[in-house]
Amino acid sequence: MTETESLLAEEMLIVRHSGEIPEIAFHGSLYYLCEDPDGPQLTLSQEELANLRQQVVARYREIMLRDLDPENRDARIYRGLKRCIFNWERLGKFCARQEMTVEDMRLEIAEALRCFLRQEADEVRAGLRQSCLNCTKEELDAFAREIGVLPEQLPEGIELLFCQQD
Repeated sequence: MTETESLLAEEMLIVRHSGEIPEIAFHGSLYYLCEDPDGPQLTLSQEELANLRQQVVARYREIMLRDLDPENRDARIYRGLKRCIFNWERLGKFCARQEMTVEDMRLEIAEALRCFLRQEADEVRAGLRQSCLNCTKEELDAFAREIGVLPEQLPEGIELLFCQQD
């Protein structure tokens, strides 16, 4: 592995495991790799840039799926559906600026949302838990439409999840 490949691999790991807003790490990595007077001052190829961008997308995917995993609802790492919605918006803006598409992820996030809401509705209806939804019905409806989930694809009795938020 060349020194450049090693530097890129390290920065890709940093972006991939960057926390809640991976595009900040992406821009930090770009600055370090290309502009920082104390950095390597590389000129990245389109392929190298694409690989770095993909780490941002992979991280957003991971954190959105984390917040759509019913097993995480009571865990410290859980940020809620509202954060998932924000992250979808952030991802969309990042991809637009980078001339990328989110289409590859749309179906996966849509299916994860349907499964999450179905389990949440079933458990709330059965009295097993209180709703963990931290967004409004309007926010959920807009997000569902954005990712291609039709109203009839949402679980029966979903209104119950919002009544408990008062």
